[in-house]
Amino acid sequence: MRKYLITIAALLFVLGSLTAVYANNGDNNGKSKGKDKKFELGVDVLLDEQKDLIEGKQVGLITNPTGVDKDLNSIVDVLHNDPDVDLTKLYGPEHGVRGSAQAGEYVDYYIDETTGLPVYSLYGETRKPTPEMLENIDVLVFDIQDVGTRFYTYIYTMAYAMEAAQENDIPFVVLDRPNPQGGEKVQGPVLDPEYSSFVGKYPIPLRHGMTVGELAKLFNNEYNIGADLTVVGMNGWKRNMYYDETPLEFVMPSPNMPTTDTANVYPGAALIEGTNASEGRGTTKPFELLGAPYINSTELAATLNELHLPGVDFRAASFTPAFSKHSGTLSHGVQIHVTHKQSFHPIKTGLHIVKTLHDMYPEDFAFRAENSAGISFFDYLVGNGWIREAIKEGKSVEYMEEQWKDELNEFKNIREGYLLY
Repeated sequence: MRKYLITIAALLFVLGSLTAVYANNGDNNGKSKGKDKKFELGVDVLLDEQKDLIEGKQVGLITNPTGVDKDLNSIVDVLHNDPDVDLTKLYGPEHGVRGSAQAGEYVDYYIDETTGLPVYSLYGETRKPTPEMLENIDVLVFDIQDVGTRFYTYIYTMAYAMEAAQENDIPFVVLDRPNPQGGEKVQGPVLDPEYSSFVGKYPIPLRHGMTVGELAKLFNNEYNIGADLTVVGMNGWKRNMYYDETPLEFVMPSPNMPTTDTANVYPGAALIEGTNASEGRGTTKPFELLGAPYINSTELAATLNELHLPGVDFRAASFTPAFSKHSGTLSHGVQIHVTHKQSFHPIKTGLHIVKTLHDMYPEDFAFRAENSAGISFFDYLVGNGWIREAIKEGKSVEYMEEQWKDELNEFKNIREGYLLY
């Protein structure tokens, strides 16, 4: 009996040792999510190494739910509870500080329930902080996760806030975060300044391949903002890293950006927003599911797959959006499945989808209506008016690429001077 007890004890010891080894290794690829001491976000570096930027100062913080450290602690709560920091005011972009607002929904001034701090909206009527909003602020801090696409509005919230900081002699600090799509691919047309809007303020390409900190430096110098800017960089991030290759957990930057897969397809799939087809808002796969009631899903999937676009397959799919376009109506289309993200070209893919819908369903497909200046929302998204015309005229996507190539190369040369990693 004693021999059996010794054997059982030995087995329990071995199992315990294996459990400890597995716990130390974290997940199967050897990374412990959020615990890698060699990988630090800008917020972690700020608190560990550069706290003097905010210590003893009245701090205004521009953030949203993505403003967390590598252990998922909210920067709002961390700074609010820090006795060395006087967190005075909060400022929220589209969707708000706590992320409770849907796309396009205006969020007005309110009091944050958790901290009791005033929250000012930087989306809607006031996109640029007013002097009154900045009273008694010694430093403005920006900490929001971008998704690496020109028409994602947070980077323009940052730019407007930088302008306000410069005008009111307030230092501006950007806490850097990874570009979810990696920092190597720079693709798509450069914005024509005549099509400048809140979904494209500066002449940068659709997929810019920069971090939010790098963009802040570029905006500040190239577009004459002139703010007293400090970028607190990351430790351990490399340009070839997609977000799911970091040790970080992904926090939704907005309600319709639930996963890193969404971010990867977004630069091209979101062009569907400029048409009468659904971009999948109101489903659990926004920007991965695309369709409309007038589409034959099997035919569309077959036609798109025949293009043999790199790194992507299309699956016939039907869905009923709970809100947004075609809400409550059965729609048919495709789901985008990225099979190889390094070779996948989201913008070429998105333009092929728009062109295919235009060519297959000429009686039903439509771009969104033009405004009084003759500009469609599709034009604002793509950054010019000529691509919509090229699609109507039957021009190929390859033709479009050739047209934007020179301006894209010019941007790449400018971009090199602002890369931090």
